[in-house]
Amino acid sequence: MTELVAGPAYLVRGASLYGEERADLLIEGGRFTAVGSGLDADGATVVEADGLVALPGLVDVHTHLREPGREDAETVETGTRAAALGGYTAVHAMANSNPVADTAGVVEQVHSLGRRAGWVDVRPVGAVTVGLAGEQLAELGAMADSAARVRMFSDDGICVHDPVLMRRALEYVKAFDGVVAQHAQEPRLTAGAQMNEGAVSAVLGLPGWPAVAEESIIARDVLLAEHVGSRLHVCHVSTAGSVEIVRWAKSRGVNVTAEVTPHHLWLTDELVRSYDPVYKVNPPLRTQTDVEALRAALADGTIDVVGTDHAPHPSEHKECEWAQAAMGMTGLETALSVVQHAMVETGLLDWRGVARAMSELPARIGRLADQGRPLAAGEPANLVLVDPAARWTVDPATQATKGRNSPFAGRELPGRVVATFFHGHPTVLDGALNTPHPGSAGER
Repeated sequence: MTELVAGPAYLVRGASLYGEERADLLIEGGRFTAVGSGLDADGATVVEADGLVALPGLVDVHTHLREPGREDAETVETGTRAAALGGYTAVHAMANSNPVADTAGVVEQVHSLGRRAGWVDVRPVGAVTVGLAGEQLAELGAMADSAARVRMFSDDGICVHDPVLMRRALEYVKAFDGVVAQHAQEPRLTAGAQMNEGAVSAVLGLPGWPAVAEESIIARDVLLAEHVGSRLHVCHVSTAGSVEIVRWAKSRGVNVTAEVTPHHLWLTDELVRSYDPVYKVNPPLRTQTDVEALRAALADGTIDVVGTDHAPHPSEHKECEWAQAAMGMTGLETALSVVQHAMVETGLLDWRGVARAMSELPARIGRLADQGRPLAAGEPANLVLVDPAARWTVDPATQATKGRNSPFAGRELPGRVVATFFHGHPTVLDGALNTPHPGSAGER
């Protein structure tokens, strides 16, 4: 555990905790030292929060930071700046960098880059297989024992399609309470696929991506997880059928969690009619029926968390014809607003539910002991203040991420992150980047 440098005291005055009662929060030495009404502290910097909702700092289970090796798309520095602006205090960095994060050395490099940047906690996700090739298990134990203390493993972007390898991975991570996060995509059913298989793909003449390609892998893997008694996490669930499989598995007591992306909570395959590659993503945008099922599943807890699947790309990889375009969308700076639109303003979740899905449960899945904690005295001061009444128009050119491939470009979104406190230090103030944490942002 690394001790933080004690910084100045801050008094957040009049915030609405979880969108409920108003209270003041006194932050000293990286922790909340008092929470209540009428607080005062000599020398503390006052942050007026009247009308703002206070939530625990957000935690993303699914972020692509691209570094090392793909710095033209994103770096740990730019990606974590974007995360802070989005209200995040911790992100899990996926393994599909170059070199792949399949050894202790690479995950420690990513971890070190995150500490050096100081905007959020960066927790590397280790690859399940060497080089993401799906042929042999990576150094899972070595990555778990490394300075990065990896607890989540995924070949995200590629499915671990071999059931024997998947079983072995699930068995292996039990030794250190790890979790395998599966990108559910049967490759033989999606060869050449360009978009969701359905009425729109038929009209456009684009090769379809059937829902069963996702659902069949999830069904297999929940049975494997049940068989070996291990933890399974399902990345970016996108179909109504997948929801039902996860719901069934949970009813049997399988130790499975699932995530949904912000874009799958709102956007549909109808947008592909524009042939704009900004809407090309893996898994693909589905139908309105799927969107409604995903929203309901997040509301009732079948889907546990929102993961951004933030996937920045250089402009030349998106500003091209559809068939040649890369798959992926940015999401860190828009996620909370999209969730407010899709879940809060529809009455499906209250702000306490948002805290559960975007902070508390993601931290629990990733085994981050000091993230997703209550807004209470003695707890680490990871905090986001959001103005739910604000409205803003997404302009990718002004965002901190290097990626300009936001599917929400030009859309007006509700809610705006006003401040983010990372272990007591304001990384974001008045809606703009402030400074990184002056102390270590490493293990705590």
